[in-house]
Amino acid sequence: MAGRSSARLQGEAAAFTAALRTLVNNPQFSDVTFVVGPEQQKVFAHRCVLACRCQAFQGMLCQGPVDSEDSPSSVPAQGPFILGNVQPEVFLTVIEFLYTNTVTLNRHIALEVLTSSVEYGLQDLCKLCVKFIKDTLSTEQVCEALQAAVTYGQADLQQHCLAFIEGCTAAVVRTQGFHELSDVVLAWVLRSDRLAVDELDLVQAVREWAHVSSAVLERPVSEVAALPVQELRLPLLAPSELATLERHNQQDLLIPMESIAAAWRSHALRKGSGVPSHLCQPRHGTRPRDHHRHLDPHAK
Repeated sequence: MAGRSSARLQGEAAAFTAALRTLVNNPQFSDVTFVVGPEQQKVFAHRCVLACRCQAFQGMLCQGPVDSEDSPSSVPAQGPFILGNVQPEVFLTVIEFLYTNTVTLNRHIALEVLTSSVEYGLQDLCKLCVKFIKDTLSTEQVCEALQAAVTYGQADLQQHCLAFIEGCTAAVVRTQGFHELSDVVLAWVLRSDRLAVDELDLVQAVREWAHVSSAVLERPVSEVAALPVQELRLPLLAPSELATLERHNQQDLLIPMESIAAAWRSHALRKGSGVPSHLCQPRHGTRPRDHHRHLDPHAK
């Protein structure tokens, strides 16, 4: 019986990658130019590489004139292409991946490269970005990473960021990234039982977040905070703390009066009736208070 007459053999991948890397942003033999970022930096590329590696670029490079009778896929668009909303370093990182199937990331650009990978439909690049972000997550960056994860539907990264926040909540709530979270994402974080911070400190953190958001969005504090404050566990506060909170609340109306009234009612009745049960559940970082034993639904 005769053996096979043909076979596909593979040469050294590293050498091939290194050779293609020399073409990244190399004007020699390039046939398309991008003008990138506010600095209007020129980036040189090759249509055939971009088109075969990325459908988004294929569509960009093959758009014919509006009144053309030719098929859109047969008329190469004329450059240069203006990409004013992306940083040159980020765009060059995407180009590097398209040419070499490898990527060089750092903390300063990883989230922006993730954004570009989603916009260009580059799933493999997206996975590499998510892995890098998870491996290098920091207190200062975790909220920004969480917001991006929610925005781009990266559920695994979202859960990873939450676990990180749960481990060092007190430090995270003091970061700029925390103050820049959306109301929806902040409310989602506040639903966690595992936050390592006391409720009184968490109320103050949400107040600071609300004042920042109010200034940025030019909307009242009570309006921007409407969703997150529903997740504050006011029944966990001692009567003296609740009284102080009520006085402070008169200044900015952060918390609806009915929520404060419900917390007072839980003290008067010595049980957590009248409020959702999860609002009576201490978090990992909640400091014990004498009245907490009355909030336990299993207590006699």
